[in-house]
Amino acid sequence: MSNQMTAWQLWAVLSAVFAALTALFAKIGVEGINPDLATFVRTIVIAMALAAILLATGQFQTLGHLSSKSLWFLVLSGLATGASWVCYFRALKLGNASQVAPIDKLSVVLVALFGVTFLGEKLSIMNWAGIVLIAGGAILIGLR
Repeated sequence: MSNQMTAWQLWAVLSAVFAALTALFAKIGVEGINPDLATFVRTIVIAMALAAILLATGQFQTLGHLSSKSLWFLVLSGLATGASWVCYFRALKLGNASQVAPIDKLSVVLVALFGVTFLGEKLSIMNWAGIVLIAGGAILIGLR
């Protein structure tokens, strides 16, 4: 394995950085407003930004290019994302960002478990150890 980060690793690290900034910005932004309104504003910004990226790069396509399977699962993913965001903003409204975000990241553990259960992915002993450590760490950080 080379010392260089692979493309997926770079994007994953950037995702983590932006997710951390999301928690901080959202905690400040949700002060004094309804968390559902905050989620709505965030969603509009994301939709506009993605539309601009797709248009600017010439990658915009009509939905007719998608298979029904892809469309169905993207709709389900969108509904799950929306539900996650609603819950996340409500948690941020009520709790500390430094506690809410780590509990939210238990999704990492759930993705690993769901990947094994539903997608047939294989994990090594080291992978399982990491999952246990992530779960334990998120729970410990989330405690008062």
